[in-house]
Amino acid sequence: MPATLTVVVPCYNERDNVAPMVAALDKALAGITWEVVFVDDDSPDGTAAAARALASQDSRVRCIKRAGRRGLSSAVIEGALSSSAEYVAVIDGDMQHDETRLPLMLDAVRNGADMAVGSRHVQGGDASGLSSPLRVRLSETGIKLAQMMTRTSVSDPMSGFFLLRQELFEQLAGRLTGQGFKILLDLILAAPRRLNIAEIPYKFRPRAAGESKLDVLVLAQFAGLLIDKALHGLVPLRFISFALVGGVGVLINLAVLQLARAAGLEFTAAQTLGTIIAMVANFQLNNQLTYRAQRLKGTRAWRGLVLFLLVCSLGAYANIGIARALYAENGHGLASGAAGAAVGVVWNYAVSATLVWRLR
Repeated sequence: MPATLTVVVPCYNERDNVAPMVAALDKALAGITWEVVFVDDDSPDGTAAAARALASQDSRVRCIKRAGRRGLSSAVIEGALSSSAEYVAVIDGDMQHDETRLPLMLDAVRNGADMAVGSRHVQGGDASGLSSPLRVRLSETGIKLAQMMTRTSVSDPMSGFFLLRQELFEQLAGRLTGQGFKILLDLILAAPRRLNIAEIPYKFRPRAAGESKLDVLVLAQFAGLLIDKALHGLVPLRFISFALVGGVGVLINLAVLQLARAAGLEFTAAQTLGTIIAMVANFQLNNQLTYRAQRLKGTRAWRGLVLFLLVCSLGAYANIGIARALYAENGHGLASGAAGAAVGVVWNYAVSATLVWRLR
């Protein structure tokens, strides 16, 4: 029989959790026709192979292996849009979400809710499965930021555990950024109307296998999503991130300059040292944050660093040239410098995306 519910499981390096996930869903969804779609971002641990081995024995199991692209949000989008079921649920592949709550979430949507969200923060919920004080602080900070932006009173907007009609997901898909790790908030903010959201309490379990993907950079990406929604998508999210990283680079440059001058280095040498260190720091931050989904590793990272230094050097040359030309024409130093800096940032962003972090 055709599936009533598709469970989308975005995963990276979750091989040991694939079989337990299918077994848990089989038990939790008894009496419901369902399928599970593992969307694997080319995990080196063989997650896709484990999912395919199960799929060869169980027609309810499917696997989408993505090559050359990464990111939880985009994985969820691909998995949900591959479904022909009436309802779609999203659950993490680490077994920390309580799959036994899925029937209650399905009933809530069938009874009129636009979306059902598994929540750790309503009565009956429990977030004790967070593995460290840092993860607790990151989660709490993200929730506070999200609640400032949403038009709903959702207690757990950082949740990656939710269910909705596939038709609604498809309507909202074209409005999603598809970036970052927290797609629930993206869905809520993409909706043209206030969604009726039912919160279903669940207990967040400790991770049994694999390792957590939540870190400070994930929270930074989450903040970038909030900025993108506040600007209504007028400025590309990656450009915002790239520009903010550039601002950090300026602070690093100035700090190194001051330290080098204090150590007795003459100005030109100190400025050169500060510029080089700032560009290396900018490359690392962009590689981990702005282009996290296609970050460079190993020899590709070294090659990318060399290209980035070259790109930024040409950008600096264009920056200085344009600033000088404008200053000679109008005599306004601050405005001329700002215009030159803007051209430099746009140049660095455009060429870096084309040459350094180009999609394979």
